[in-house]
Order: sequence, then C-alpha cells, then structure tokens
Amino acid sequence: MATNNSGSNNIVVPEAKQALNQMKTEIANELGLTNYEQIDKGNLTARQNGYVGCYMTKRLVEMAQRQMSGGGQFK
Repeated sequence: MATNNSGSNNIVVPEAKQALNQMKTEIANELGLTNYEQIDKGNLTARQNGYVGCYMTKRLVEMAQRQMSGGGQFK
C-alpha cells in the first residue's frame, strides 16, 4: 500500500473519484446541505464540513466491513 506523506487528500484510486463525489453530495443532502457541490465550502462552518467528512468515513468503513465479511455491497 502506498503511503501519502504530502499532507493532501489524494485519491488513491482515481477511478473512484466520481463515486466519492456522488457519495459526498448524497450525504450533504441527507444533512440538509442542498447544492453542496456549488457551495463555497469556506462559507460553511467547520462543523458542517466535518459532518460530511465524518459520515463519508463511517459509510466507507461500513462498506469495507461488509465486503470483508462477505456481505456484499452497501446500498
């Protein structure tokens, strides 16, 4: 596995970028942040941005756990 020492959020699997962006938008909508892809994220609170990232991480971990346990895809 490659290590990332640059401090930036590089996507390890570039083919997943579209799916990750779609997931981010869906989660933001679930949290009441409509039009998230057009919003200037600097105008949102740290809490709002943090919630989106937190729920993305939770969902990705759940997906990985399901896949590792043989439970198939999430959603």
